[in-house]
Amino acid sequence: MDAPLPRTATLVRMALPDHTCPYGLKARHLLKSQGYTVEDRLLSSREAVDAFKAEQGVMTTPQIFIAGQRVGGHDDLRRWLGLQVRDPKALTYRPVIALFGMAAAIAAALSMATMGSVFTGHAVEWFVGIAMCLLAYLKLRDLDSFATMFLNYDLLARRWVPYGIVYAWAEAFAGVLMLSGQLPWLAAGVALFIGGIGAVSVFKAVYIDKRELKCACVGGDSNVPLGFVSLSENLIMIAMAAWMLFGG
Repeated sequence: MDAPLPRTATLVRMALPDHTCPYGLKARHLLKSQGYTVEDRLLSSREAVDAFKAEQGVMTTPQIFIAGQRVGGHDDLRRWLGLQVRDPKALTYRPVIALFGMAAAIAAALSMATMGSVFTGHAVEWFVGIAMCLLAYLKLRDLDSFATMFLNYDLLARRWVPYGIVYAWAEAFAGVLMLSGQLPWLAAGVALFIGGIGAVSVFKAVYIDKRELKCACVGGDSNVPLGFVSLSENLIMIAMAAWMLFGG
């Protein structure tokens, strides 16, 4: 019985002296991972790129051809192969999950390094403090964008616009104090204040007004939906503040 012919594909991609198209590299990797033998055709000058686009009547590279048929670019190839194509505008909890997961991992590592055990009371405190610092950083890197999105739902910010900026710095301040172990009453007071207002604001927007909004918790350019996860962020701050004031 004859062996099946290998699957082949032609990939035309941009590879200029000062720029190599990343989607061309991703398309080549994807084809090879799916068992295709790739004929890799490089367009090494702007003139060659423009000539190829004009010839094929396309606006972008790379372009993939399989069995003599033009499939299209990288995203078209993923659809051709039956793979999911990420929608950059789709709502997702992935940034929040990644942040809290990283905060938990750092807290566990610190607890193991200093106390010889992952499961300690300090690990929980460090987790909250680290998470608050990471959340604050994401807000502070584009403070205006965060403050603008924050105005969509926060009750205090809608009455006093500068509160959006105050909130981001207050979250960072409280997180750093929690990690330092200094002035726990002040850290707890700040966390209780911003967490309390945040929880009420999110609950009203989501569960009373039934509004569908994006959450500014990981910055003003995120696609995280406002909902239970956003409410949980504020409830965790409240719980941590109560622990520091009454149980720590």
